[in-house]
Amino acid sequence: MDEIYNIESIEQIHQLLGLGEVKHPLVSVVHMKNFPKETDFEGMKFSSELYMISLKDGVEGSIQYGRSSYDFSDGTMIFTKPHQVIYGTTENICHDSKGWLLLFHPDLIRKSELGRTISQYSFFDYEVNEALHLSEEEQQIVTDLVLKIEREYQQNIDKHSQKLIVSNIELLLGYSTRYYDRQFYVRTNLHQDHISEFESLLRHYFNSNKPTELGLPSVKYCGEQLNMSPNYLSDLLKKETGKSAKDHINGYVVNRAKNKLLGTTDSISAIAYDLGFEYPQHFSKLFKSKTGVSPAQYRSQN
Repeated sequence: MDEIYNIESIEQIHQLLGLGEVKHPLVSVVHMKNFPKETDFEGMKFSSELYMISLKDGVEGSIQYGRSSYDFSDGTMIFTKPHQVIYGTTENICHDSKGWLLLFHPDLIRKSELGRTISQYSFFDYEVNEALHLSEEEQQIVTDLVLKIEREYQQNIDKHSQKLIVSNIELLLGYSTRYYDRQFYVRTNLHQDHISEFESLLRHYFNSNKPTELGLPSVKYCGEQLNMSPNYLSDLLKKETGKSAKDHINGYVVNRAKNKLLGTTDSISAIAYDLGFEYPQHFSKLFKSKTGVSPAQYRSQN
């Protein structure tokens, strides 16, 4: 099935899942125990105008978006943002599931500080297999925040309601950032392997004809080769080395350029093209930004 079912509102989600009336047009907390006992959206594609944050608990099944399919376990937290395509699956939900789904429309946060900064929460762009895994204590902390959001919109709405709801969403994202940092830390040995694979990928790329055929490797390309989303690869590298994936690529290019400038008599333009630059001036600009001198000056000074 190639047709994509577009979800534009909280009300549409409630109708799709057969849930009760909407209490707030821009935000909703849906408890998984209130879902239909079996949901069968196998083969359907969904695109949403909403932010969705879910805690999977007491659910048997898998979820897919982006390139990956993932059989989730209890305590798995997943983040999706507007316009991501989600592939429907069949799920069996336990009657005592503690999982939940937080939905909110961008209009809820549009005039707030969170509306200006939400793009900084890079885990909204992670692949599903890069989901956040929580301990029982961490699950309780994030669930308490979600319950506060639910209580706030279920009571009489006043001039403070939206601010308090948004503040709790921001706090939820702050805790999620902390827990992702913990997850990166405890997986540091695995990440060292990923860093080695990334460095090997760059080495093989520049030892091949790919720079002249494809140009400079993008973070997206590197992530795909390593089966990671670009944001997850960049965040992983930043946590381990202090530098983003783009910084690593640029640093590798500059170091390789230094070897060519001192080890060959090739023209600067030829070196730029050989490294994958479409325009030599772009190479010169990058080189100077990293070294403080132009390629010609570097060659003459050394």
